Amino acid sequence: MPVGELGTNWSGNYAYRATTLHRPETLAELQELVGGARTVRALGSRHSFTAIADSTELIALDRLPGAIAVDHARGMVSVPGHTTYAALAEALHREGVALHNLASLPHISVAGAVATATHGSGNAKGNLATAVRQLQMVTADGELITIDAGAPDFDGMVVGLGALGLLTRLTLTVEPNYEMRQRVYRDLGWEALFENFAQITAAGESVSVFHRFGDRTEQLWVKRRAGADAFPDELFGAPAATAALHPVPGGDPINCTEQLGVVGPWSERLPHFRSGFMPSSGEELQSEFFVSREDAVAAIEAVRELAGAIIPLLLVCELRTIAPDTLWLSPQYQRDTLAIHFTWRRQPEAVAPVVGQIEAALAPFGPRPHWGKVFTADASAIAPEYPRMNDFRSLRRRLDPTGTFVNGWLRDRVLGIE
Repeated sequence: MPVGELGTNWSGNYAYRATTLHRPETLAELQELVGGARTVRALGSRHSFTAIADSTELIALDRLPGAIAVDHARGMVSVPGHTTYAALAEALHREGVALHNLASLPHISVAGAVATATHGSGNAKGNLATAVRQLQMVTADGELITIDAGAPDFDGMVVGLGALGLLTRLTLTVEPNYEMRQRVYRDLGWEALFENFAQITAAGESVSVFHRFGDRTEQLWVKRRAGADAFPDELFGAPAATAALHPVPGGDPINCTEQLGVVGPWSERLPHFRSGFMPSSGEELQSEFFVSREDAVAAIEAVRELAGAIIPLLLVCELRTIAPDTLWLSPQYQRDTLAIHFTWRRQPEAVAPVVGQIEAALAPFGPRPHWGKVFTADASAIAPEYPRMNDFRSLRRRLDPTGTFVNGWLRDRVLGIE
């Protein structure tokens, strides 16, 4: 496919530079393509905001054969890597099973979300990659390999940033189907948030605080299982909303999952946005930084000091928590985590220096960026925040000694001078 037909990412802020896009229809064809490529990457749902997924050649896996297969006895599901979470959730619902968590957007692919440690929310909920129990991938020499949880390198391969191979199938843990409800509360005060941070983030299985650096926060989204305690009419001084809301003021709430405490399937409550709707036109940028939950209040306060620079470019900021894990390049590696997420106006030149200021303000707290979103830190600044980074680099060299899956973004942001 000529480069002009390849187009841009979902946001439109990045134009792919690849000269060739392959769409293999069999595993054998995929193996031959990878084994013969000099540099190649997988093209997923295009929801990353950087060059992470670009290369001279790209391979889309959406024409490969394979079905979603639930193993009820083992409590697992095997899924093609290109499958979106929306499609997976629909299939799981028919089988009477569920995932432990979902991201805000259900439109992203399973392989891409796992490889970048994309997450949902919840004090006790790990990111989406923590559900993985087996990986199937094509390595640089064209070999199809399978690795199971418990293998020596498994925790280094799950969040692999596409640097280790092309993920063709993943096996995830599932649990019995469940229903949820969500309520939105308005105008939670900063003082109330800071004084009751632990209780507020524990008020539901998934909790999000949306704000725009005003005198008060604007929305507090609380999601609970159907059998949990009823929602109060007020939460730490914040009254419950009486009509559905969109996280971004002025946005149409018809795009959002149902609120007001109405019971519905897990897949239609855990995400903020409905699978049948695009949440916006994509004309935005996103950044996200992760710090230890014990530093949450101090980190939020540090970023609030930059309100004057942030507000003109900001659509909304979201605060969430995520449980720790053992995945080497997960931003939640070995620490309870606070996520500070920024949805920006699509003004890359103006946003970049402000993101740099945010990184500097968070530096005392050891911030880790979301791998698929906009940040300015390079490999030399990021590596010290990941205790297993050198192990990951060694693993990459072992699996891909010629750098088939390495691109400029990986060199700049992850690998550095190996």
